[in-house]
Amino acid sequence: MITMGLVGVSGWWGKMLLHSARNSQAMRFVHACARDAAKGAPVAAEYGLRYSTSLAEMLRDPEVKAVVISTPHSTHRALIEQVAAAGLPVFCEKPLTLKRVDAVAAVEACRRAGVPFAVGHNRRFLPTIEAMRRIVAEGRLGTLLHIEGHLSNENSSNNFAPWRADPEESPAGGMTGTGVHVLDAFTNLAGPARLVKATQLLVTKPAPSPLDSLSAVIEFANGMSGTLSTVRVSPRFWRIHVFGELGNVETWGDNAGDTDIVIRMGKGAKPERITFAEIDTLQAELDAFAAAATGGPAYPVPPDQMVATVAVFEAIVASVAAGGATVEVTQG
Repeated sequence: MITMGLVGVSGWWGKMLLHSARNSQAMRFVHACARDAAKGAPVAAEYGLRYSTSLAEMLRDPEVKAVVISTPHSTHRALIEQVAAAGLPVFCEKPLTLKRVDAVAAVEACRRAGVPFAVGHNRRFLPTIEAMRRIVAEGRLGTLLHIEGHLSNENSSNNFAPWRADPEESPAGGMTGTGVHVLDAFTNLAGPARLVKATQLLVTKPAPSPLDSLSAVIEFANGMSGTLSTVRVSPRFWRIHVFGELGNVETWGDNAGDTDIVIRMGKGAKPERITFAEIDTLQAELDAFAAAATGGPAYPVPPDQMVATVAVFEAIVASVAAGGATVEVTQG
């Protein structure tokens, strides 16, 4: 059991992490911090945590052996560097950063300090995504040709906060808060991207009750093509579909669950549907971080993939800003 601190306890997602951590046998939160004491202190008290208004104060707590960051996106790099400099393992919520250069700096800070580093792409831990990754890695689909992804999530309106309306914090509509989940799945299954073209960002209604959609076309370094769409509002639905020359595999999720994949192979074979058990992906990612922080297996999102996802995210944002121009994704 490792004891951790949580930065950003007053926000919606920080509370989600606290809720999931209550069932963990691998870690527990003991200290929380947020600048706004009026919002943060009551949450800390509810969960029986010590409370501070600064990360520096929390880092002086000898019981804090690792730190989880759940704050506005633009703050991530500086907080990661501060935690790493203190010699503590660090977990940061997604998106890791908004710029590739900051993602590289965050990864390097942790490497230089010799501390485990994790990013909160919780859907990586779905048994369906893990099964798809194995199927792709085994070569069952043959030469990979195309990947499709979609994510709609009404949480972006139900749990709206003023900072999320800031285009500097949440650029390209629903890309930042929800679409990045699809990008991480793309990185996981198809590898790094090479080129992107945001074909459209349509805004029907601005924040604070945003109605918008975004579509993008992606070319991957391995020669695959991809399409992505996000809708910031609409009942929860997401889908990832990988196509190869010999077959394809698809998963999806909605308010009924995230439990099924379908494998479709050629030569008249009937589709194979596999159902997995539901899991708490937030607890799973925190447990995986706890394992890495205590000398166990490395966190299952490698640093190069963390950076690759930020790189394609940044390119999509740049394409939107350029009116849909094709943008090269910085690699390496």
